[in-house]
Amino acid sequence: MTGRQLAAVIGWPVHQSLSPRMHNYWLRQYGLAGAYVALPIAPENFAVCIASLPLMGFAGASVTVPHKQAAFALAAVLDEDAHVTGAVNTLIFEAGAVRGLNTDVRGFTASLAAGLGSAAAASGPVAVLGAGGAARAIVLALARAGAPEIRLVNRTAARSQALAGTLAQFAKIKLIDWGDWDAAFAGAHLVVNTTSLGMTGKPPLELSLDSLPAYAAIADIVYNPLETSLLRAAHARGHRTMDGLGMLMHQAVPAFGAWFGVLPEVTAELRTELVKALPRV
Repeated sequence: MTGRQLAAVIGWPVHQSLSPRMHNYWLRQYGLAGAYVALPIAPENFAVCIASLPLMGFAGASVTVPHKQAAFALAAVLDEDAHVTGAVNTLIFEAGAVRGLNTDVRGFTASLAAGLGSAAAASGPVAVLGAGGAARAIVLALARAGAPEIRLVNRTAARSQALAGTLAQFAKIKLIDWGDWDAAFAGAHLVVNTTSLGMTGKPPLELSLDSLPAYAAIADIVYNPLETSLLRAAHARGHRTMDGLGMLMHQAVPAFGAWFGVLPEVTAELRTELVKALPRV
């Protein structure tokens, strides 16, 4: 690959993103000429800004909240995971077209295998908290990993029903009301929080783990703070846990490869680099 490649993360806000630190670490690690920057773009300016980026030499962009649905609508070509989930988190600027990917599905799959083992999803029922865009990617990942039953726990029935309608062909999905923790957790082998509850600056995630078997594992996609209140409660009860940093790192691998021509490795050194950038609790 010749020349200096540029890529960005686009969000509103985006100052909190660890993506620049991660991608620039890889650029240094592999001796590549390039840069990765954060671009705060308001929703009303999203389309016009995306159209201008290729003209400025950008190879593509990561897309975060609140732009994933807008990116899906804008992309001329979609990969299968983006098509199924209705969300795009990676844009690749090609000659005359914008290609949209959803790498969250692969990112969660790889993170789960590395953090809790490749059989974590297939060993029994999985309770998924939330029904937003992240939940769609994670439910699809769990279904492909062999989850026998996915219990979708959410406050908004319409959103749960929409997700179940979209992904019912891939998985057995059971809808459970938020707060019915006995129904959600009894006999579950894995719990995954896909909401932003517990994230720095967001309300806490308040629930009871009393019905959760001791053998169950708990994953939280939040990574700021690294140990959320959910994971802290899980540790106190002796559950195996997985924080959200693994998904962040693994979902970035195919994006970096598409933009910079090298498929990077997720390593302990990269994790250490990102942990250093997180606020001290």
